[in-house]
Amino acid sequence: MSKLLRVNTRKKTFLFEEPGNSISSLGGRGLTSRMILDEVPADCHPLSRDNKIVIAPGILTGTPAANSSRLSVGSKSPLTGGIKESNSGGLVSYKLARLGIKAIVLEDKPEDDAWSMIIIKKNSVEILPADEYIGKGTNEMVEKMWAKYGDKVGVMCIGAAGEQRLSAASIQLADPHGRPGRAIGRGGLGAVMGSKKIKVIIVDDKGAEKVEMADKEAFKAASKAWAKMLADHPVTGQGLPGFGTAILVNIINEAGALPTKNFRSGRFEHAKDISGEKMVELIKERGGVVSEGCCPGCVIKCSQSYNDKDGNYLTSGFEYETIWAAGAHTMIKDMDDIAMLDRICDDVGVDTIDCCVALGIAMEGGVIEWGDGKAAIELLKKVGTDDPMGRIIGNGAHFTGQALGVDRVPTCKKQALPAYDPRAVKGVGVTYATTPMGADHTAGYGVTANILSVGGTVDPFEKPGNIDLSKNLQIATAAVDSAGFCLFVAFAVLDTENALQLIADMVNGRYGTRITPDDIIELGKSVLKSEYEFNEKAGFTKVDDQLPAFFKEQFPPHNVTWDYSIDELQEAKNF
Repeated sequence: MSKLLRVNTRKKTFLFEEPGNSISSLGGRGLTSRMILDEVPADCHPLSRDNKIVIAPGILTGTPAANSSRLSVGSKSPLTGGIKESNSGGLVSYKLARLGIKAIVLEDKPEDDAWSMIIIKKNSVEILPADEYIGKGTNEMVEKMWAKYGDKVGVMCIGAAGEQRLSAASIQLADPHGRPGRAIGRGGLGAVMGSKKIKVIIVDDKGAEKVEMADKEAFKAASKAWAKMLADHPVTGQGLPGFGTAILVNIINEAGALPTKNFRSGRFEHAKDISGEKMVELIKERGGVVSEGCCPGCVIKCSQSYNDKDGNYLTSGFEYETIWAAGAHTMIKDMDDIAMLDRICDDVGVDTIDCCVALGIAMEGGVIEWGDGKAAIELLKKVGTDDPMGRIIGNGAHFTGQALGVDRVPTCKKQALPAYDPRAVKGVGVTYATTPMGADHTAGYGVTANILSVGGTVDPFEKPGNIDLSKNLQIATAAVDSAGFCLFVAFAVLDTENALQLIADMVNGRYGTRITPDDIIELGKSVLKSEYEFNEKAGFTKVDDQLPAFFKEQFPPHNVTWDYSIDELQEAKNF
């Protein structure tokens, strides 16, 4: 039986406890959202002692199931003011599951300025002083932790932005190669970890046994079919391994949906210079790595190692969203400048989407010029320092817009919109508006049917079908997040008739249960209902489920608009 590890950050104490019946079968996002609803007052300040962080592996994490090692982190968000689950790869989730830890819960808040670190091993938990590490970037933190505690230990840490409790602060996780390129990025959860005065958590699973299987043969058969499904699908088996998520730059640009110059146009004339194809060309020229996994058991391997002009490592996990936010959104066309912005975000510990969108808002406000990559780098370097502009950018796009008096700020529930314009990809636009997470493409990736013809086809420019598309994807995604799967398995799942049955078979083989595909869908619905309930208690209403008014403008090249009413959008939440 997996146990909860509760850490009181004020008393510097911990205890293990059995999970109650209401959460005993949950994992990942299902567990984090339920515990936040049950244990965190919805009206509390996100940085107060009443807020908590719940760090949870998925239901299938720790097993050999392909791409099942994602980590969910839940809390009340300092950025949105609502419930938040952000997830990432790295090593921590897999190792927690092998140690039989269902979740880590960080509670309370220190009354002094002393910082701590948590070291979790097979038979011990230590809470030690960490003041010596304050001010250090995440690259140095991972290097020091691996040197001190051994290669391959799981590391999750905050940078200077989390220490300063900035609203866009991330929690960075070490990947299997010892680089902090995996982020619990969205929603400012690094600020909550900073409020608890926890600089770093180490997880060492040395000596742990393999997770127990109720039916090894049944699990093995389903797991084998699952891995083959991922390997055989053109997106998960070819596109993502070949070019990473940046393969989408040319695709979305060609579709006229790549938000350019702060969502003014759907095409960027220099898209080829920041494309996945260009990225791979540079990686090969400079001796980097085109395709690698970000967590144990990954068969998709869409991550990579990007080197600078001199062949020295610069960044990893170089994602489409980051390349867009630091590229087309800001009009920056130099891939090396974009890669440096990615590295700085990871090292200081901020969400690349919110902070690079904030750079575009700074350009909108006249602080720096559009397309000036070097100026953007110097501005981003101020984050984590005492410079007022660093504090502004580090609090994300919404705050930056307020500070600079800018009225064109692409956010929903104060969270920056990602890399698909909602007018030209209406399915994902509905998700931006209605997900309890704030604008978040991963909550219901309507790009699948709108652009990629995965799981069917729905016209991205017209309203019919897109509310149902978003609704169904939000439900499915909540279940995928709960299982511990990478979101990208969804491409193959949507195109494979028995995919949900395979998931059910793996869960049944692992636990000896008898769940069905219908139970998986019901799980997704229950997760969303918990999140809706928390946000309602926090003061959110249907008025918050809408995009900024400037999206009513016609959007070239297709001259489409955002034309959903608030009441129409509520249908995405009715199930």
